[in-house]
Amino acid sequence: MVDPLVWLILLPLAWAMLVFVLGPGRGAWTAIAGLATQLWLAFMLAIKVGAGGTAVMHQVGGWGAPLGIDLAVDGLSAAMLLLTQCVALPLAIYARSYFKTGDPAGVWFWPLMGFLVAGLNALFVSADLFNIYVTLELVGLAAVALVAAGGGAQQVAAALRYLFATLVGSGAYLLGVALLYGAYGTVSIATLMPLVTADAPRLVWIASGLMVAGLMLKTALFPFHFWLPPAHGGAPAPVSALLSALVVKASFYLILRLWLGPLQALLPAFAWGMALLGAAAIFWGSWQAIRAVRLKHLIAYSTVAQLGYLFLIFPLLTNPTALKAGVMQIFAHGLAKAGMFAAAGVMIKATGQDTVAGLAGAVERLPVTLFAFGLAGMTLMGLPPSSGFLAKWQIIEAALAQGYWIIAVVALAGGLLAAVYVFRVLRQAFMLAPEGRAVAAVPRALEWSAFALAAASVLLGLRGVELMRLLGAST
Repeated sequence: MVDPLVWLILLPLAWAMLVFVLGPGRGAWTAIAGLATQLWLAFMLAIKVGAGGTAVMHQVGGWGAPLGIDLAVDGLSAAMLLLTQCVALPLAIYARSYFKTGDPAGVWFWPLMGFLVAGLNALFVSADLFNIYVTLELVGLAAVALVAAGGGAQQVAAALRYLFATLVGSGAYLLGVALLYGAYGTVSIATLMPLVTADAPRLVWIASGLMVAGLMLKTALFPFHFWLPPAHGGAPAPVSALLSALVVKASFYLILRLWLGPLQALLPAFAWGMALLGAAAIFWGSWQAIRAVRLKHLIAYSTVAQLGYLFLIFPLLTNPTALKAGVMQIFAHGLAKAGMFAAAGVMIKATGQDTVAGLAGAVERLPVTLFAFGLAGMTLMGLPPSSGFLAKWQIIEAALAQGYWIIAVVALAGGLLAAVYVFRVLRQAFMLAPEGRAVAAVPRALEWSAFALAAASVLLGLRGVELMRLLGAST
């Protein structure tokens, strides 16, 4: 019988190595077929977890912890696996048309994408803190290589900055894991849960702080966001979409996993500090997006802002609605931002301009792309019936239920600021193009892949109940 839990890790590794052997620039259809199969496996696994109501476990090689490696999938990790495959498949279809023959940025895109997805899938199912570190490194190195793949001076500089951030973040996390192992003699999440208590030694508190700080750096939470705009804004559109939609969510997932798991007795002490940084991220990222000259930098700073919403939930996690709000925000932002970066890539290719001012006249030749950008913006603003509306509504509901009205105000203000930078782009696209400037035709696959991702971010708001039900299956 096919075990979807194992094959979600093995399959992307297999096709990544296969397309590497096929040679530079080849393997698009192999990758698309592999990702389609992975999407089916992720749905199978989600159905299995949801039907059983408990986590699905797998002992690698028949050896469980502490001698072997355990893999575990509960509702939260099953949801993240679903999001990963749902975003990666349309982006693979998009990338096949985006990268032309001989494009240096696309030479090793397919094997690197396979390794990235394999690392993400393994991260979401790892059941011990050290294996999580290993998968973090795989994801980080693949992401850095994707940013640097174009070979341009700005891309290499952005990749080096990203590499520095990811190595420092991973190093802080690993040091925290080492301290926890020194205190308790185990790195198993399940074993640590009853051992770590509120009266833990000071060394354990230091370990918790190091792990969370390292993961916040990798998530690009303000003020640790310095690496994100150059990396996401300078990479090719398919790479930017993958990084913004999935990679930064992986490190946030780990913070949430630690909060709900082995460090649940310690991390609530940091709740309001993280929420304060989240609020600062919303305002700072939105202001920078409003002021941005280049289109992809606008979207990258929007990512900084939207990530802030995820950290608003930590003071609210005593209310079950807050966790649902956080996961819905992950899905809303992941789908919308992938669609928005994909749409931006289409507009830049068609107009030959990478600035917001250069979009004038784009709506005449790219109505589907502009509609996709508008749908994604609708989700980021939190307008009904989008998933972004559902996420922000749940944050506000949980905040008001606990008397934290300031969090509700921040969430509402963030939506208004998002409207400013989204409508700034749409307004420019509807303006008349300067005389003599042409808008070139682009492959339909580019436009419709962007539209599919953006539309999914809106339609999820109508089917959010199934996702919320899946979260009920816990370890």
